[in-house]
Parts: sequence; structure tokens; C-alpha cells
Amino acid sequence: MIKGVNFAPSKASLSPEKASQPTSDLVHGRQSKRSQTTVSNSSSNHHDRSDQATSAHVAVLLHEAVDALAIKPTGIYVDGTFGRGGHSRRILSRLGESGRLIAFDRDLAAIASGNEIKDARFTIIHSPFMAIQEKLLEVGISRVDGILLDLGISSPQIDDADRGFSFRFDAPLDMRMDQSSGETAAEFLGRASEQQLMGVIKNYGEERFAKSIARAIIKERDDGHPITTTGRLAQVVASVVTRFEPGQNPATRTFQALRIFINQELEGLSLTLPQCVDLLHPQGRLAVISFHSLEDRLVKQFIREQEDRDDLPAHFPVRAADLPQPRLRGVGKSIKPSRDEVAQNPRSRSAVLRVAERTISI
Repeated sequence: MIKGVNFAPSKASLSPEKASQPTSDLVHGRQSKRSQTTVSNSSSNHHDRSDQATSAHVAVLLHEAVDALAIKPTGIYVDGTFGRGGHSRRILSRLGESGRLIAFDRDLAAIASGNEIKDARFTIIHSPFMAIQEKLLEVGISRVDGILLDLGISSPQIDDADRGFSFRFDAPLDMRMDQSSGETAAEFLGRASEQQLMGVIKNYGEERFAKSIARAIIKERDDGHPITTTGRLAQVVASVVTRFEPGQNPATRTFQALRIFINQELEGLSLTLPQCVDLLHPQGRLAVISFHSLEDRLVKQFIREQEDRDDLPAHFPVRAADLPQPRLRGVGKSIKPSRDEVAQNPRSRSAVLRVAERTISI
């Protein structure tokens, strides 16, 4: 996909009035660009029934998200964002001998973690989830019983300085979810025009100082000092951002914006959600965990559109039976982490889980 400032389809247009909800240096998101696809299957019949990942990463809304899928022991499920496998392991613990789980991730470290699961029911694919339908067909799957999308990046990604996601470190300005392909944030800053950069920071970060930030970045580049590290970017942004939320680093929104843009997160999500509807069996569940208002708004709006598909002109003569029928129905209200979970894992505080169920309508 060609990248640009117009970052989502028109039906998923986002209101700039509502501020997104980034958290200190935790700038969440999951989507990426081009990716080589690698499929790994374990030949072992040993079932890994552990609910927790082997790393320190804690899966957000672990029980709530897996419960929302209403797991059938014989069903086929997709974890669209494996991370370090907390949700996947929980799903596997609910599946019977004939159940199956297919996980996706763009991160090579996540793929390596997934390969440690020795379970014949489990397959992990190195690919962004925007290719979910194509990649599932490649492994012989056309319909599934449930799909989970956890849109937040994992703690290991944030805490690894070399990934370039955090302004807590002075490290190479990378920000790619898939470090095997695509343009880094530093490369983008090295070529972008002031207008393009301002649009990215404004639209993806909802940053009121987008124009001043873009001008400062371009000035650094024009003066022979291109910004190539997280530390320098944070310094330049802080020099022009005069007002920001209490307790928040002034560079938070700029880092969020660049990460979303580099990884095509909102475009990828917009492309993925319709595929999920097509893949689900009737009564199959879609569960999506969002971490900032841009993506949560997109998910919420998509579910509403699938519930109410009557887009015919008012007073158009048509029988009720011939009206477009809902393809999804929302399940319950949005779910947020409990106080206990937030106390144990502060990075979960901005998470929102939305759940929908596939109807029998085509």
C-alpha cells in the first residue's frame, strides 16, 4: 500500500477533536508493511497447556478476551497478534484434541517465541494480519470460529532500545514492527516534506503542535543534522511543545504518530476487519483489544456499520425482507481492565476490548 497522510478509508474517518489516549512511552499498535511469510508447525503431539508466556510480557485482558471468543473444543481460532503468546496459550488450554489455533505476527522475535510451542494444534505465520485471509487459505483454512486481534505492541518491543519505540532510550530510530523489511522512522524523517510530516503528526498523533514540530525536524535536517535516534527526536520535539498532559512526555504524540504511520496500523486494521467478517462461521466471535482512541473508534464504527447495513436513501421503496441484513452483532459493552489488572500491569490501563458475533447473513 502506498503510504500517505490520508490514513484510513472514508467510512473510518477519525475526529481530530477527540484526543487519543497514549500512555507515557507506551505507544501501542500492531500493523506493518511488506512481510515474508513463514509458516511453522510443530510435529509433536505434546500439548503445551500453560496459560502464561515464558517471557515477562503479560497479556492484557487475558481471561476476558479468551472468554469472549466462546471457545469450542473442536473449533478453529486465530490469534492475529501472537506477541509473546499469552492469549495463544490460553486459547490452546481451552481447545480439545481436534481444535486448531493459527497465530500471526510480523515480529521475528515473536515468531521465535511461537516456535517454542510444541503443539500439533498450533501454527504460527510470519505475516501482518492484514493478509489474514490469503495466508489462511495457504494453510487450507477458509472459515474459522473466532479471531482475536490485540493491537498493542508488547512490552519486550517497548523495552528493547534497539527497536526504537521508546524515548526512554537514546537508540536508532527504527519503529518497524517487522525489522526484516520496510522503511525506518529515521529514513522517513530524512525524506519527508514539512507538509507531509506535519500531516502525519497531526492526523496520527492528534498533536496540536504538529506544524512547529515538523518545522523543527526539517530545520535540523537542513542544517546538516538529520534525526536518526530516539533521544534526539525527543529533544527536538520537547523544544517546541510547550503544553502537554501532566505526567506525559512531550514527545509521546509524535512517537505515536510516526509509529502508526511507519507500520500502516490504521490502514491495516481497516483492511483486516472486513476479512474477519468473511472468515467467521455464523456465531463465530471477533474480539479486538485497542490501546488508543484512533483504533478503538475505527473498530467501534466498523461494528456499528456491520450491525446497521441499511444505507439506502430515505423513503426508498423496498420490502423489509429485502433490506441488507446485519453481518455482525455487538456482544455486550466494551470491556476495560479491572483495577487489579491495572495495578499489576499499568500498561494495560488504556486497553478497550470490543466483541462482535457473526450472524447468518451473507
